[in-house]
Amino acid sequence: MRNDEMDKTIVFSITNNRDETVKAILTTVYRALEAKGYNPINQMVGYILSEDPTYITTHNNARSLIRKIDRDDLLEILLKSYLDV
Repeated sequence: MRNDEMDKTIVFSITNNRDETVKAILTTVYRALEAKGYNPINQMVGYILSEDPTYITTHNNARSLIRKIDRDDLLEILLKSYLDV
């Protein structure tokens, strides 16, 4: 390794990994709700607003999965995605 390469700072970010994990969980939860005949958007909004896990089905472990996401992180990710920032 050259000296100039050793002087560079490497940026490490867990944000992208976090965002991808949240997206995967939300997709799984969405599909589980849809499979059980619920309106996934309505159910997920109910969960986000109330943090009441009973809005989410237990089918395919969806309830357990969505509870792994911090609600503040979820709102931050959703806003960033919506605003494209």
